[in-house]
Amino acid sequence: MGLLSNRVERAEIKAGDHIYSWRAAYTYSHHGVYVGGSKVVHFTRKKDTSDSINSSGSSSLSSGVPSVCPTFPDCGFHQPNSGVILSCLDCFLGNGSLYCFKYGVPPSVFLAKVRGGTCTTAESDPPEMVINRAMYLLQNGFGNYDVFENNCEDFALYCKTGLLSLEELGIGRSGQASSFFGVPLAALFSTPFKLLAAGPVGMATVTAGMYCAGRYITDIGVRKDVVKVAVGFGCKPRMAPPLPQRKSSRKGL
Repeated sequence: MGLLSNRVERAEIKAGDHIYSWRAAYTYSHHGVYVGGSKVVHFTRKKDTSDSINSSGSSSLSSGVPSVCPTFPDCGFHQPNSGVILSCLDCFLGNGSLYCFKYGVPPSVFLAKVRGGTCTTAESDPPEMVINRAMYLLQNGFGNYDVFENNCEDFALYCKTGLLSLEELGIGRSGQASSFFGVPLAALFSTPFKLLAAGPVGMATVTAGMYCAGRYITDIGVRKDVVKVAVGFGCKPRMAPPLPQRKSSRKGL
């Protein structure tokens, strides 16, 4: 397990895993839930889903991906006005590598991570429950996409844990969003400690400490403003259906 991420091979992932892939030279990552059969359910901006079955599977979040899926012709299934998409694993990854998000990690491991959005102290629910949530949301949506309050990582975290924030506004459950706000806030709140810091090194140490503390208290496994919310009450857990195959327009000779 690395400090930046948790790279895995395709053969290592299982249905119900929370997976992600880094984009734009590790600037950010795109998250989804692997539901088996080389398929991933993930969440993106609604406007991206209107593109012709592009679907990079990462909703145009990666470049160099063919406009038509070479594996599943109808890859990119989604309901109208919904940002939740079913993609094949190839399209989800695009040109990126595969990583597996870790759950139930000890605080020491969580704090050792340089980047947010790779693990949480919260425990995951059983795989069948995770898949049930993902498939239910594929049919019913996950609200409006918001990069800070309701993004692809928030979607995957909810599928895995069933936890949602009680607060209507504020930072979502995403570790990436917490990291984004954490750096400037750490620098801001560590300013009063300048007199206690012995030069640049001391100041950097204080800022790093504030950053780690900020990330930890916003983790869904620690936060007090999250609650378990059921989805599809009464629905039986179901595995991902096979992607429909596009009918050929060619007539027999």
